[in-house]
Amino acid sequence: MTTRRKLTKLPEHLWSAEKTATYLGVEVTTLYAWRYKHEGPAAYRVGRWLRYDPEDIRAWLGGQVAA
Repeated sequence: MTTRRKLTKLPEHLWSAEKTATYLGVEVTTLYAWRYKHEGPAAYRVGRWLRYDPEDIRAWLGGQVAA
């Protein structure tokens, strides 16, 4: 489930959905499906676009270890 967090420190840069999908090796539509299901990494809405903090992506990915 995606959790909301308050930004205490602004990230240097945010990744687009395309860059995030490429990093994770998934389709952009998969990111949007995860968001719809309240799964996947946290995202920020910037205007009409989703943006991802690379630190959040790495932290989320670290928690996805297969059993």
